[in-house]
Amino acid sequence: MKTIHAALIGTAAVGLLAAGTAIAADGAPKLTQVASFDHQVTGVTVAPDGRIFVNFPRWTDDAPVSVAEVRGGRTTAYPDATWNAWRNAKAQTMPVGEHFVCVQSVVADGRGGLWVLDPAAPGNEKILEGGPKLVRIDLATNRVTKVVRFPGDVALQGTYLNDIRFSPDGRTGYITDSGTRGAIIVVDLEAGTSFRALDGHPATQVEKDVTVTVDGKPLVRPDGRQPAFSADGIALSNDGRTLYFQALTGRTLYAIDTAKLKRDTPKAETVAALRKVGTTTVADGLWMSKAGVLYVTSPTDNSVKRWTGTTLETVVQDKRLRWPDTMSEGPDGTLYVTASHIQDTNWFKPGAPASIKTELFSFKPAR
Repeated sequence: MKTIHAALIGTAAVGLLAAGTAIAADGAPKLTQVASFDHQVTGVTVAPDGRIFVNFPRWTDDAPVSVAEVRGGRTTAYPDATWNAWRNAKAQTMPVGEHFVCVQSVVADGRGGLWVLDPAAPGNEKILEGGPKLVRIDLATNRVTKVVRFPGDVALQGTYLNDIRFSPDGRTGYITDSGTRGAIIVVDLEAGTSFRALDGHPATQVEKDVTVTVDGKPLVRPDGRQPAFSADGIALSNDGRTLYFQALTGRTLYAIDTAKLKRDTPKAETVAALRKVGTTTVADGLWMSKAGVLYVTSPTDNSVKRWTGTTLETVVQDKRLRWPDTMSEGPDGTLYVTASHIQDTNWFKPGAPASIKTELFSFKPAR
């Protein structure tokens, strides 16, 4: 009987995994697969009405869609085929300013808009001149209503526009530059202007003594290079007063008063307002929940954690979360997280296909 009982448990577990739900131990949240993709996904966002959007950067393949809406586990190009028409193979003939080139992040602002952040650097390499942009799509009409373009003194060659958060009044955007010279890029959304803050400051740079480790070993390319991503994860307090950020290749969580991230604020005053929140882990995405909990994605151990105020606490851990990347929150408090499988790309696995399978998961945190 014991042997049969064990076999039944094993069968049930396999069935649950096939259905996309994992049984978590000790009352931890259950991880549910929402959708799977044939290309590398990074960003996810959930609008106030529950609509889900994701994006696919062109890192190792020429993805056929850059931004998509997810419905019933299926994806549809958003807002239309024209904005998603870019192909690397046609780079010499297509205008970079009128199409999504290499989208890294999508974020619904809670004010009727979906913003698409396009660093325009296929392969996470050279920026295509005139391509870096922030595009607003009206969720009611599904039409582009604004395009903010980043000049060469903001989107430097080597810049990679990574993720964005918006002030509660909808006037300001804060972007992490995870490229060769990290910074926080501050955007006046009404005027369409921007500037670099903490540009080159140690807080926004790679921490050189940190090694990115996954699957129990350092993550390295065939030529010996390790991941070197500057300011990456970003979160904003619900009152809009405090901005949190961290380099991916780093373990230090920083915070700064957003009142000090103004164009006319003296550099020394901005730096003086910066503070170390604490030591975390190698982290990709940050998310501030509506309940005021700061969540951190941890590629090292396939988990999502939360900051307790002094340390990190694991919320959900699952081997399917291969490189938990970006997070978002649904109207009912459900949290969504993408698994971008960076360690499974041909950057780090010679012979891996250009296009890789990735997923979107969700879980309901304990209250």
